[in-house]
Amino acid sequence: MLHYPDDMPGSKTLFERAKKVMPGGNTRTTVFVDPFPIYAARGEGCRVWDVDGNVYYDCINNFTSMIHGYSHPDVTAAVVGQLPFGTAFGTPTLSEIEFAELLVDRIPSVDRIRFTNSGTEGVMMAIKAARAFTERPKIVKIEGAYHGSYDFAEVSLDSSPANWGDLPKSTPYARGTPRGVLDDVIAVPLNDIEALRAVFAAQGDTIAGVLIDPMPNHAGLIPARPDYLRAMAEIAHAAGALVIFDEVITFRLGYSGAQGLWGIVPDLTALGKIIGGGFPVGAVGGRADIMAVFDPTQGKPALPHGGTFTANPVTMRAGLAAMRALTRESFAHLDRLGALLREGIAASFDKHGVAGQCLGAGSLFKVHFTSHPVTDYRSVYPGKAESRKLDAFHKGLLGRGVLSASYGLFALSTAMTEEDARNILHLIDETLGEIAGLH
Repeated sequence: MLHYPDDMPGSKTLFERAKKVMPGGNTRTTVFVDPFPIYAARGEGCRVWDVDGNVYYDCINNFTSMIHGYSHPDVTAAVVGQLPFGTAFGTPTLSEIEFAELLVDRIPSVDRIRFTNSGTEGVMMAIKAARAFTERPKIVKIEGAYHGSYDFAEVSLDSSPANWGDLPKSTPYARGTPRGVLDDVIAVPLNDIEALRAVFAAQGDTIAGVLIDPMPNHAGLIPARPDYLRAMAEIAHAAGALVIFDEVITFRLGYSGAQGLWGIVPDLTALGKIIGGGFPVGAVGGRADIMAVFDPTQGKPALPHGGTFTANPVTMRAGLAAMRALTRESFAHLDRLGALLREGIAASFDKHGVAGQCLGAGSLFKVHFTSHPVTDYRSVYPGKAESRKLDAFHKGLLGRGVLSASYGLFALSTAMTEEDARNILHLIDETLGEIAGLH
């Protein structure tokens, strides 16, 4: 067994070096761990090696993006094959057409698609497209849901008991967020149809769209109920507003994403993460009439959009290879692994007498150190005791060679076998046994 942080001197040295040139030694808040993060040296399949030579099962996969794990041969071949011909051009390439054709064919709600460089940008352009199409300013979003680093999408991301009211209050995530941003974003609880009706009854003629992650990670990985999603579409459309699905993460749930699994047809969909094959990527797609706001063929479009590295051929070729390899059989494999781990973790909670539960679907799951019913962001908001257990859980797994998110999120890869999953479950069980004595 490893001992974090004592067995990671190389990572400690790199962190001290990083602090001299980056604020807090960090360029992604999500990867920071106190006292220092593990620095990766290489990855292969479902494993990662750190700079000290320690090996880990990777159960976070670059925060859900590496659905095939590392060094997938088809993706590697696609990238290596493109490099001699150029990595980015000031012109379009065939690669973006081929990749767009695959995605449009795969997602029934998407008639047209447009690429960006990140999931954040995909969400940002989806929000702007809804505004351009409806000519309205406001959006509705779910309290506690993460949609990337865009000020409108960040509203009420980390609201707390200190500023909760009867209905979610629009609260800033970053200091200095303009008041106007908060005024144009309305936060609502997940799965609360009546709250949605009330918001639209009061402000429906100013709302451009409802933004929802159908299984919001930051809000607990609680699935949106199908009846709630259907009601959302009915309420929004009756008011002339659009439904925007953020499938940057949930697209890894099924062949056509969460919307395919649950039979929901959003007006716009934001994508990212897994569609890039390990390279920076994002996209927004939807109905042809809505996506026409980007169309420059008749003069200045309603929504101009550029991006120097958007649809670069390396990303397009990598993404095309990754998505072609992500077959229906791949999803069946991921579903089996996810079910094995979720059921096993639930049994471990019971075995060790630890209050907790494991939520999620498909290749995604999240551990919560609470036993009361969870329905939305507020019901999974961790107190001090839960936060201590989450920290001990994360670091206990690091010491046992398992990478997960510090807040309890796990994302599996097609490179994992059932034997790998059972090994991971054993290590999680050991960690929960260790946590059983914490109060």
